[in-house]
Amino acid sequence: MMNRRDFLKKIAATSTALAMPGCTPPHRPTQTICPKPNIIFIMADDLGYAELGCYGQKKIRTLNVDKLAAEGIKFTQCYAGCSVCAPCRSVLMTGYHMGHTSVRENSGGVPLVPGDVTVAEVLKEAGYTCGGFGKWGLGDINTEGVPTKQGFDEFFGYYHQVHAHYYYPEFLWDNDEKYVLEGNENDGRKIYTHDVIMQRALSFIRRNRNKRFFCYLPVTIPHTELLVPEESMAEYAGKFPEPKPFVDERGHVADQAHPRAAFAAMITHLDKGVGELMAALKELNIDDKTIVFFTSDNGGQNAGGVDAEFFEANGPLRGYKRDFYEGGLRVPMIVRWPGRIEPGIVNELLWYFADVMPTLAELAGATGHLPANIDGISVVPTLLGEKPAGRKQKGHEYLYWELGKAGRLKQAVRMGNWKGVRNRPGTPIELYDLNDDVGETNNVADRHLEIVKNIEELMSSAHIPMRPQGEPQGVRWHWAMRRYK
Repeated sequence: MMNRRDFLKKIAATSTALAMPGCTPPHRPTQTICPKPNIIFIMADDLGYAELGCYGQKKIRTLNVDKLAAEGIKFTQCYAGCSVCAPCRSVLMTGYHMGHTSVRENSGGVPLVPGDVTVAEVLKEAGYTCGGFGKWGLGDINTEGVPTKQGFDEFFGYYHQVHAHYYYPEFLWDNDEKYVLEGNENDGRKIYTHDVIMQRALSFIRRNRNKRFFCYLPVTIPHTELLVPEESMAEYAGKFPEPKPFVDERGHVADQAHPRAAFAAMITHLDKGVGELMAALKELNIDDKTIVFFTSDNGGQNAGGVDAEFFEANGPLRGYKRDFYEGGLRVPMIVRWPGRIEPGIVNELLWYFADVMPTLAELAGATGHLPANIDGISVVPTLLGEKPAGRKQKGHEYLYWELGKAGRLKQAVRMGNWKGVRNRPGTPIELYDLNDDVGETNNVADRHLEIVKNIEELMSSAHIPMRPQGEPQGVRWHWAMRRYK
């Protein structure tokens, strides 16, 4: 029997054949971006909407990311695929929103299935070499969800996302082999994983500088635990008044009782790595051949020792990671491509992570390889100032999010300026007008019953029952022992 992936690839091949002169593939734009760029997609972990200088942060230095924004386009209404890690990454990789995508739970090891078609698989069909570096979260070792079975030529980092809660573990994964981090055994702290991950990404870029490549960089900073090398801590040592020390579930005190300094230093450490990456593009003479995206996987957290209120992590937005209010879903998004994207642009386009797959596919000339029924749309016309043959940017009728199993399902819909949130089945839908109330402080549901009815219908139609979301038998990450059992 033909599985879903083989079926979709057959459809893609048929669409490609239809693209011969005189034929137009159905539902596919005919424009091609030329030249096809290298693609770097950097995704921070739990970085709040306002934790970058270019989005209003005052206490944390992020000069390199701020420079990216000044040299490219900064979006103010871009949304994550979900308010937690793994489901968000599933939306990003598959182009389906949370009502349709494969991974909808956040335990850490629920895998993608063989029938899923990922961004990497689409780009490979267009001749791209695909490498991933950082935190995967969509399938542990010995499952069908590992990156090398989902289109990536290589992957270095963490597979199970609970493994990624630690910056000094004993090993990382190098494809299907353990990469031992000498000096990190027995709670040693010699090799900081973010640094070795960034070095592997730079190595990938150098090795593939004469090819077209896709470098996916889902880094772990600033997800807890709150740790950073001492040289990066030095800038913030003693800079902030510190609260009572945070003690984690293992009884460890977070970064010598300086959680605010550690958190700020982690973000600046990430910023330093972004600067090194951008310098490498110039050194290799591929800066103008490379489009760079920078975003976060969900809103900033206010737990685990992170003092989000002190840093005003999400600016005026309500809520944090795990919430379906704006603070849990709205994320920074910066895109830079010298000579192609106008510098210094601030854009209010309403889009989200389901749009990444079709956007990268259009940039790569690979739209004919997209699954026919994904939820995302390409935002290339906005990125390039609607230059491709004067094509206008399409918009979404609505954006949809959900999280949780039956009986605990949380849902949200954005429809124009209206935002509907239902935090539990059977409870009334809250309604906010984001045009006047971005902080979602004034529930106006009782004044707009027809809008509430429309949103309720969308919540019903956008959701299809999810497949079982359990982790594979025999694979479990042990929190306290930091190792597989």
